[in-house]
Amino acid sequence: MMNNFVFMANNKEINKRPIIEKAIVSDKMTLVEKFQNKTLRPIIKMKHELLIAYFNNYLAIQKFDFNDLSEINRIEFIDQAFSKDSQFRNEIKGMIVGNFTLDEFEIHKNFIRESNKRILTMVKERILSTLTS
Repeated sequence: MMNNFVFMANNKEINKRPIIEKAIVSDKMTLVEKFQNKTLRPIIKMKHELLIAYFNNYLAIQKFDFNDLSEINRIEFIDQAFSKDSQFRNEIKGMIVGNFTLDEFEIHKNFIRESNKRILTMVKERILSTLTS
């Protein structure tokens, strides 16, 4: 099944996702790269507001005043959340995986470690670009 990775364009869930023009898919790409560009990137973009709200809630639960930090300290705090807090990471992954179709989940579970790493990296970059500078 992994070699015949097909995105069903008529699937209602997939049709709700934004189209990302820069998310190019070619035959030269690995399956993981195709999955990232056709599935992960659109889902993460679609869930942007939820991810930011979730991170802001995380700050509130941690009783952390993010606004008083310098940009360097904000980046450091975000890095720490993504590297040290396993519950936080698992909830982020769950928000994204929960938007997969069954076919996408079948692909994801075949390279779960790499897929999860890509999810966390992309979400972290999105949070960093939104909440710093």
